[in-house]
Amino acid sequence: MKKLQTYIKERKARDPEFAEGYEAGYQDFKIGAMLKAAREEAGMTQEQVAEKMHTKKTAVSRIENHAQDVKLSTLAKFAQAFGKTLRIEVV
Repeated sequence: MKKLQTYIKERKARDPEFAEGYEAGYQDFKIGAMLKAAREEAGMTQEQVAEKMHTKKTAVSRIENHAQDVKLSTLAKFAQAFGKTLRIEVV
């Protein structure tokens, strides 16, 4: 893990385009990972969440694995499917 962190730091320093894309991609990944963790913590499968959201399992999978450009209303429905609420902070 240390080698990966070193590589990322060095690459960001020499490649501004990589640095900008990395941060955006990381935020998308982080949102998807948080949603997946919350779903799993609730003990639900993607199929169960999809049913509550009135959508397909593939849509839930896409949200968890490719969270870029997801509507806030979709994120709120995702959270509501397992009894949570969506909270957004600007820090």
